[in-house]
Amino acid sequence: MGLRQKVMSVFHPGRPILRVQLTLLYSGLFLGVLAAALFATNLLYRSTAERAGASAAAGVQPAATTNLFEFGPAAIALVAAVLSLVGAWWLAGRFLRPLRAITTTAQEISATNLHRRLDLKGPNDELTKLGSTLDELFGRLEASFESQRHFVANASHELRTPLAGQRTLLQVALADPRASTEDLRAACEEVLQVGEQQERLIDALLTLAISERGVERWEPFDLGEVAETMLVSRRREAERRGIRIEASLSAARSLGDPKLVESLVANLVDNALRHNATGGRVEMSTSSAPGRATILVTNTGPPVPPADVERLFQSFQQTGKERVRHADGHGLGLAIVQAIVQAHGARITARPRPGGGLHVEVIFVSSDA
Repeated sequence: MGLRQKVMSVFHPGRPILRVQLTLLYSGLFLGVLAAALFATNLLYRSTAERAGASAAAGVQPAATTNLFEFGPAAIALVAAVLSLVGAWWLAGRFLRPLRAITTTAQEISATNLHRRLDLKGPNDELTKLGSTLDELFGRLEASFESQRHFVANASHELRTPLAGQRTLLQVALADPRASTEDLRAACEEVLQVGEQQERLIDALLTLAISERGVERWEPFDLGEVAETMLVSRRREAERRGIRIEASLSAARSLGDPKLVESLVANLVDNALRHNATGGRVEMSTSSAPGRATILVTNTGPPVPPADVERLFQSFQQTGKERVRHADGHGLGLAIVQAIVQAHGARITARPRPGGGLHVEVIFVSSDA
């Protein structure tokens, strides 16, 4: 920025900088008080001089003395104006110094260096609290950017792997000069199966994106009815896996997006079925209490380390030290559940079962609250 631009930014009437405003405010208040004091003193002196002139002997000249006194306040006011402007300018600059440091550092921080912090030192005043608040904001932004980069990398991997598999199947089938119609048909069926996996992944990613966008239209729903519908649609899958479902469903009314809530319950049930054992069971219950509507899903299965529970609600995460790939899952189920819970302002708690499996409870605000 050139000198002319800096001057215009200071004195342009439509864009007064804060330091100029504070300088005028400080000096204006000081000069206003000084002017009032001088005016009151002048009035008092005139009144005293007139009374003295009326009773004094001849030769006293109150008018000349008054004129001399009027010159004194004018000189004092001029010197005071200069000193007040200089002092106010210095004081405003000293007061705004931390704010300039905040502005400069915040402008330098971007998506590539969100690790930087303001780290303001000094008294616990408003500016220091502002710096601490911005540091917390930068920390959350850094975590969000890192999570997005991790999510994009995993999503790219998940989408690229089926594509590579499809290409390999087609290349192998086409490279075989003796391939029969049955061989080509089998290869096409395998390609279709891989395509279905991609379709499920894309649907899960779309659901996750919609969930993170939030609830646009709030409607009443009954957790008991939603859970019953999801259980009916999953009965055959549970029988195929040899898993017993036990349900205790009662009315639990709340407000939100019924479609998202259906997706939440579906992912809870699918997760409970997928991470289970043959001969295991899934228990589901819904209940209501003053101000709350609750759904509880518990499943048997392999032990879940307590340290891994929070990680399960992140995208593309599953149990164990290494991520285990399932043909019917991509590690997005509980991440979708978490996003839907946050969109509804609900609360979710999860803890491992002593014998293995997971205990998940979601509490919505009741519509009767």
